[in-house]
Amino acid sequence: MEFRLSSFRRTWFTAGALARGLIATALVAAIGWSGALYAANQSVQGAKKTDDCGFDGDAPTAILIEASSGSVLFEKNADELRAPSSMMKLMTAEVVFNAIKKGDIKLTDEYRISENAWRKGGAPSGGSTMFAAINSKVTVDDLLHGAIIQSGNDACIALAEAMAGSERIFAADFMTKRARELGLTKSTFGNSNGLPDPANKMTVRELGILARHIILDFPEFYKLFGEKEYTWNKIRQPNRNPLLNSMEGADGLKTGYTKEGGYGMVGSAVQNGTRLIVVINGLEDPDDRATEAKKMLEWGFRNFETRTLIAADQPVGYAKVFGGESRSVKLVAKTPVKVMVHKNGSDKLIARVIYNGPVRAPVEAGQKVGLVRVWRSGNIAVETPVYAADAIGTGSTVRRAIDGASELVIGMFRAGAEKL
Repeated sequence: MEFRLSSFRRTWFTAGALARGLIATALVAAIGWSGALYAANQSVQGAKKTDDCGFDGDAPTAILIEASSGSVLFEKNADELRAPSSMMKLMTAEVVFNAIKKGDIKLTDEYRISENAWRKGGAPSGGSTMFAAINSKVTVDDLLHGAIIQSGNDACIALAEAMAGSERIFAADFMTKRARELGLTKSTFGNSNGLPDPANKMTVRELGILARHIILDFPEFYKLFGEKEYTWNKIRQPNRNPLLNSMEGADGLKTGYTKEGGYGMVGSAVQNGTRLIVVINGLEDPDDRATEAKKMLEWGFRNFETRTLIAADQPVGYAKVFGGESRSVKLVAKTPVKVMVHKNGSDKLIARVIYNGPVRAPVEAGQKVGLVRVWRSGNIAVETPVYAADAIGTGSTVRRAIDGASELVIGMFRAGAEKL
């Protein structure tokens, strides 16, 4: 539902989300920025994904994200599913990182290199490998180095087999399950390493979300992605990330190539305290991959800067309460709502608080209610959770009866509107 203050009737008849109980309400916070910010009475329905800066990358699918806020600076076919190739190793690495963090496994644990891992991902395979010897035992630490720095398919298979019993089970029960926990709703996996498999599909958006999660939540492991070489079995191999030697501040993450997916890359760099993440996929040449990733990152650093729209714990709006001693609850963001904007101040920003409602009483202080979503020139730039600022107790029997009758009438009105 959209509360469009100047057009009440149109609010009801155009808001398809109303039937699902989704409500968007105007932000009440003052925005300390010189650019234009429109609250919820400004509609973005039908907004097209356009780039208002004249930038258009050559990659078929691409996205550029500011790591701290998750603000999207540029996207092109970002939700198109494609073969992620070796970029999919980021998901395998995250599963291992998370298992270590939970204490399920240790870096010092030793895993055996099976004949399957050796044949499919080792020296006989002809693909990227860490050259682990068949039947040898390798620590989790070394396998992570081999998988991340050397893009070793054998390292990924060994990790998968040791943790799940088989690579197929690891892909289904470990990778897919963990992906859904992280909010990656489209990604599917058929193996641990990105070798050709019809089930291996990811979008550049979800690869970017995954990369951001690894950077922010596993800084102790993220440094592996920036190591420029690694030696195993007396074979030294360089990191395959071309940005590490060609761009200031570049420190990760992963390249990939298969005939099905083309050349792709997830990269990240930090300049002047700002970290950007780029994901591209589907290019036909490895040199174009390196050039495109660098060009997009440089464009982002050159043209954008971070601005705070709403301070932490500053009221951003109100949510309607059902059956409470108060008819509404004040909402706040626990962290500052920041967005990357053009340095020339030309952006048009639209902000809404969105929640499923009305929220049933009682409401606890600090309870998550919804999110504040900010659009920049028609594209979603950032989303931040919002929480109840105060506790709202259950109202009287009369209040609950009035709210119930009100919702019944609204429900009938919704049903009628849907038939139009």
